[in-house]
Amino acid sequence: MAMMCRSFLVFLLISFLLSFCLAEIHITEIRSNSRSIIPIDEFLFTHTGRLDLRVSQVTLSNQSYLYSGKVGFFLSTLDAWMHVLQQLADGEITCALESNLVKLVYDLRSLKEESNFDIVFHVNDADRFTLVFANCLSQVNVSMTVRSAMYNLEVRQKYRPNYLSADETILPSVYFLSSLVYFTLTGIWIYIIYTRRVTLSRIHFFMLALVILKAFNLIFEAGNKSYIKRTGIVDDCWNVPLHILSFLKGIMFFTFLVSIGTDWSPLKHYLQHKVNKVSMIVIPLQVVANLAQVFADEAPHFSPYKATWNTIVLLIGIICYCTLLLPIVWRIKNLREEAQTDEKAAAYLMKFKLLRHYYIVVICYVYLTSIVVVSALLTIPSFEYPSGVLVGELATVAFYVFTAYKFMPEAHNPYFAIEDEVKDVAAAKLLTVEDGEGGNGE
Repeated sequence: MAMMCRSFLVFLLISFLLSFCLAEIHITEIRSNSRSIIPIDEFLFTHTGRLDLRVSQVTLSNQSYLYSGKVGFFLSTLDAWMHVLQQLADGEITCALESNLVKLVYDLRSLKEESNFDIVFHVNDADRFTLVFANCLSQVNVSMTVRSAMYNLEVRQKYRPNYLSADETILPSVYFLSSLVYFTLTGIWIYIIYTRRVTLSRIHFFMLALVILKAFNLIFEAGNKSYIKRTGIVDDCWNVPLHILSFLKGIMFFTFLVSIGTDWSPLKHYLQHKVNKVSMIVIPLQVVANLAQVFADEAPHFSPYKATWNTIVLLIGIICYCTLLLPIVWRIKNLREEAQTDEKAAAYLMKFKLLRHYYIVVICYVYLTSIVVVSALLTIPSFEYPSGVLVGELATVAFYVFTAYKFMPEAHNPYFAIEDEVKDVAAAKLLTVEDGEGGNGE
């Protein structure tokens, strides 16, 4: 518990420090950079798209090249960019800014004697565009601060800016409706707990707290996305609680998985001494995973660190689940040998097999939501981000319902039945011993 509190305080402090980052309005600092192409931001526009570009403190290592027409900003789709690369390879053009396949936003030779400029560029083509800075001057370093805001004007809302990409504008509704589903599941689970309170265990209240956390997490996710949609920036009132709830949800989920094996007395003998060791590994890793997720969410779209942080999150998740599953697998192997001569060990073996089957379902759930969905987003162009969110939430609802069904508070639940079987075996052995002693006495 002390470790969890310390981890929570560390995570809370870093969440506050990171909560001041911008969201859909990006600030990119370029310092003494000589790269020919620097991708800055990506956005899916509608026919009423706008790019608000504000650049300040523009300096070149050789100012005489400023008016060469070889330095500037442009918008390009992925398909157009492939053709631009072909034009460059064939020698048709010497600079990407010269291609007629891209939308030239601003050429730095228009700066004249100034070092700052502001421009609002209209995008009338509904497509996914990338804002790119091009420097076609070799051995010339460029420094500047770029503030880019991309948005679509909502015609039905009196042309109000919508800072969410066209494929993400539905996310607030998706998160809100998903939260309603979890609140409904919460009400159903409370009813089940009340009507079956005779067979309740502490794990059932733990499951209730987990569903409530998930519901509130989605509420704050919906509020956060809705605020970004209207303003383009993150509000601490939504963002900080969202990070805290995500952290608590992750910790409680793994604590729940650990508690499944130790909440019933037959397994405490085998698992209780391992719980502390598992917790000492899983809880710090979960802190690192949640912090890595925060860094990944706050990193610019084309930052080289974004993929690194996401990879760290995925690897830590796999390590945590393996930490939970491997002790069960090893114990099953030992019990199989003991079960041949010990009926009590056979009863324990049945329970461990049930746990193994459940953890396999957990692994499948994590594989679907963390690997399959992410791979689909990266490799299938038509698979949009809201679709991935929807698939993930549906899979989570199905997993929670499956868990509730497996650990339903009822007298004939297999997990409780194992304890009865162990007691029956012990009673049978006692009767056998008593009968043997009685026979010897006669």
